[in-house]
Amino acid sequence: MRYVSTRDISKTFEFKDVFIKGLADDGGLFIPETVVKYDEKEIRDLKKLSYSELAKKIVYPFIGNFMSQAELSNIIDKSYSTFRKDNVVDFIKLGDRTVLELFHGPTLAFKDIAMQLLGNFYEYYLNNENQKINIVVATSGDTGAAAIDAIRGKKNVNIFVLHPDNRVSPVQRKLMTTGKDENVFNIAIKGNFDDCQNLVKSMFADKKFSSDIKMSGVNSINWARIIAQSVYYFYSYLSVEDASESTNFSVPTGNFGDVYAGYLAKKMGLPIDKLIVATNQNDILHRAISKGSYEAEKVSETISPSMDIQIASNFERLIFDLNNGDDQQTSLDMKNIKEKGQYLINDDKLNKISENFLSARMSEDETLEVIKKVYEKYSVVLDPHTAIGYGAFDKHNLKGNNIVLATAHPCKFPDAVSKAINLKSDLPKELEFILNEKEDYDIIENNLEKIKNYITGKTK
Repeated sequence: MRYVSTRDISKTFEFKDVFIKGLADDGGLFIPETVVKYDEKEIRDLKKLSYSELAKKIVYPFIGNFMSQAELSNIIDKSYSTFRKDNVVDFIKLGDRTVLELFHGPTLAFKDIAMQLLGNFYEYYLNNENQKINIVVATSGDTGAAAIDAIRGKKNVNIFVLHPDNRVSPVQRKLMTTGKDENVFNIAIKGNFDDCQNLVKSMFADKKFSSDIKMSGVNSINWARIIAQSVYYFYSYLSVEDASESTNFSVPTGNFGDVYAGYLAKKMGLPIDKLIVATNQNDILHRAISKGSYEAEKVSETISPSMDIQIASNFERLIFDLNNGDDQQTSLDMKNIKEKGQYLINDDKLNKISENFLSARMSEDETLEVIKKVYEKYSVVLDPHTAIGYGAFDKHNLKGNNIVLATAHPCKFPDAVSKAINLKSDLPKELEFILNEKEDYDIIENNLEKIKNYITGKTK
């Protein structure tokens, strides 16, 4: 399988380039030239597979000659051996909805599912290539912890994680900052998540800097993460589907990566009806999908901090599709977004979006109310992001198999849970030790040169 950039389809790349680079040199995002399409019978035949076996089947066509099937099989088994559920994910039925629990990995977030795989991909690549690389990643809370757990202690790789200072929950921060591994560096940026993301993008765009430090990225723009996340759409569809009913997913998302993985699964033939893009009051994606106005506003701090984002990095892949694969138009659209903070979507493109996507926005009060109602009715505690996904179905009258992606364990957001139901959601016993561990991170102002100097100093 070959890949191209959303901003230049004239050059093609192998999976190895796509995985290590993360972002194309022209600033675009990598996408495959074609995707494997499964027919109805082939999808039915997948039903008998365990989660790991299904992952092997879905992932392998995307990675080309990066590794053999046997090597991939070993890596997937190793990656998912650390999860608390034998089949990686779990399901609970709450009324007319099925909640897909994706937080049974080592850092209690859906990001572990892709990140554990990426960490082992890096180890495989570096052992074979005899190289050393430096991963630089921005996080709104969960990506950083998942990336650190996947990379910590591995040879020939350092990881630098930028998080917005005082804008992640204490548990989220401690999952990142209490490790003792010498290849992990935590940086708190005086700013918001978009500032962190812009710093990382600027470092990638600086060809000399990114080349000198052999920079790589594991944010949701990395195509390897999209592939890995598409697997749980297949698995949940096959686990809960009723063939006589349509299947819809509600996805709490800020960066459009997790919901794009569902869109990829649909492109591969999975019969998904609608994907609901569920947002908090930082609702650029909701405004884009419902009104055609993708326009950046000021980021508000909320009880669902992983979604406190304005510019959704993965949306570029959808823009490329809306442009029918026109790389020049996509490049122009992204230039306008960068310079004017705006992208207006015409009616034809909005109609195309509506074939696959719906959207919903949840206020703080609505989110707290969902947590309260679900707990009172089912004795189940939802984290605030999952509550937004759950509540989004109330905004749309969709019949069928309605699946909510539960993206994080509620213990990561104790203030929101306490405010909603006056209850403390405890960490799983395996992770209670972090509460008393000493934290280690550096606070740096939102200044590109200072961040680059810090990273350069640590890589010498």
